[in-house]
Amino acid sequence: MNLDHIKRVYLLGIGGIGMSGLARYFKHLGCDVQGYDRTETELTRTLVQEGIPVIYQDDITLVPAAYQQPSDETLLIFTPAIPQELQLKAYFAAQGFKLYKRSEVLGIISASRFTIAVAGTHGKTTTSTMIAHVLKDSGFDCSAFLGGISSNYNSNVLYGANNVVVVEADEYDRSFLTLHPNIAVVTSADPDHLDIYGDAQHLVASFELFLQRVVPDGSAIVKKGLPFGGDVTYAKEDPCDAYARSIRVEEGVFYFDYAAGDTVIADIPLGIPGFHNVENAVAAITVALQLGIAADKIKSALASFKGAKRRFEYVVKTSAQVYIDDYAHHPEELRAFLTSVKKLYPTKQLTVVFQPHLYSRTRDFIDGFAEVLGLADQLLLMDIYPAREQPIEGVDSAWLFDKIDVAQKQLVTPADVLDKVKQTRPELLVTVGAGDIDRLVKPLKEILDA
Repeated sequence: MNLDHIKRVYLLGIGGIGMSGLARYFKHLGCDVQGYDRTETELTRTLVQEGIPVIYQDDITLVPAAYQQPSDETLLIFTPAIPQELQLKAYFAAQGFKLYKRSEVLGIISASRFTIAVAGTHGKTTTSTMIAHVLKDSGFDCSAFLGGISSNYNSNVLYGANNVVVVEADEYDRSFLTLHPNIAVVTSADPDHLDIYGDAQHLVASFELFLQRVVPDGSAIVKKGLPFGGDVTYAKEDPCDAYARSIRVEEGVFYFDYAAGDTVIADIPLGIPGFHNVENAVAAITVALQLGIAADKIKSALASFKGAKRRFEYVVKTSAQVYIDDYAHHPEELRAFLTSVKKLYPTKQLTVVFQPHLYSRTRDFIDGFAEVLGLADQLLLMDIYPAREQPIEGVDSAWLFDKIDVAQKQLVTPADVLDKVKQTRPELLVTVGAGDIDRLVKPLKEILDA
């Protein structure tokens, strides 16, 4: 496929964070871009405002005729997250279109560029967004395809003047195996996506294949303790090739020192909170140093980093009330997030609103979820968000609810959450999950601001 010939792009699942990034990229190149998604969201409404039409019905008659005949000028992209039975996809396939996965297109875009690819079952969105910000803020520059909306740039795709691209490398469906990184970062490899991989060993094998795709003379930066190695190991506090030390919280700000051999960068203020984000910053600093960026510019960039939307995002922050929203949907992500919240606010009662994501993930990690949700003082547990899955018999929020050791806990609907918060006005509130729980953020903010 020659991207220079493309004039029209249609995306099936355009509302996904990665797909919307591609939509914006091709719109930026001057292509006519349209797409389909199952439901209207804040992100799809934003795309429409940017001149990218979106339909929400699985109906080919709603697709312009120019997109319905195969052509070298028309590119069809789909995400594996769409239902297998989607009629639009079946129609395009029957017409003879070659349909490209998002990851294949990303591989083509990055093939001719110096690529920094960040992979991991968690941590990759914040780390890739952090690396991109350091490169932008320091003047080094880059383009970037991110798995979240950067709060510094209010976008999930960045455009640079040089030949460097930062890519969030997704392990789902082995998508990251289309990339050829010059620098690869692996933040984690905890068991996940077992509906795809079957077991943890196959997931690990996929990460090993990803690292094998690093180009000759490239660099693999791997978190210490993972079941595979790299050229450089990094960690939070645990001494290795690159690590953080003297981590401390001063007036709500995380500070740390970066140490790598003879290189020390002292008293780095991190623009976003969290022990896990200190560790992510160690990876970002290591990448920046390999690119020759000066330590003072790295330090300044990290101080101004605002994170990504729905990653430890402060929604309300006053002396009386704090409300934070986060995307965590795996037990280890939840543990990192909730532990950091409790460290920042040790005297406040923590109210957690959690929406499990996927029946299979809930089933596979039921005991891990139950244990870490026990960190809450009050728990409001929503129904499982199914995403691409059909229900699994016996797997529901009630099963998880019964396993959680929290005195104040309640199974809730979205309406129940709003009512409960309106009645109790919790002093420390978090909403957590990867489904549609983000629809509660705006009304919850309005309640707490009232």
